[in-house]
Amino acid sequence: MNRLVQKYNETVKPALIKEFGYTSSMQAPKLEKIVINIGVGDAITNPKALEEAVSELTAISGQKPVITKAKKSIANFKLREGMEIGCKVTLRGERMYEFLDKLMNISLPRVRDFRGVSATAFDGRGNYTLGVKEQLIFPEINFDRVNKTRGMDIVIVTTAKTNREAYELLAQLGMPFVKREG
Repeated sequence: MNRLVQKYNETVKPALIKEFGYTSSMQAPKLEKIVINIGVGDAITNPKALEEAVSELTAISGQKPVITKAKKSIANFKLREGMEIGCKVTLRGERMYEFLDKLMNISLPRVRDFRGVSATAFDGRGNYTLGVKEQLIFPEINFDRVNKTRGMDIVIVTTAKTNREAYELLAQLGMPFVKREG
């Protein structure tokens, strides 16, 4: 069993039940899925860039990503509807906890001048979005093989009803939020 799952079951869940006064342990918020998305804008002119992004995302997440296509044409970007312009992967269960553990304890501390992640990036429904500027912070990425640094969006979807519940859940799991002043 993953150590993050163990931590959730043994310490985080009881603490959340106590703090928010839930009547059932099923009401306690938990992680549902993590979606990692890489937009590859230069895939329009360089199709090989998309292949690189796919292989990097596969290495990071441990699962093969889905290629995303453009929803509509944008003439200024020379973009046509249906062109492949990115990739995403949805992690659930064991892989989701492994990725989150790796993200919080290995990857984020490797970011230059890292002071913590924003505590305001919640969407109002208990989901948290985190932008990463470069894929080099992940230990699976070989620095010498990278042709271009790519950013990615990481969306952590929880069953929490409010931002405060989601914040508590992630904070207790070990998400390094920026310390609030005051």
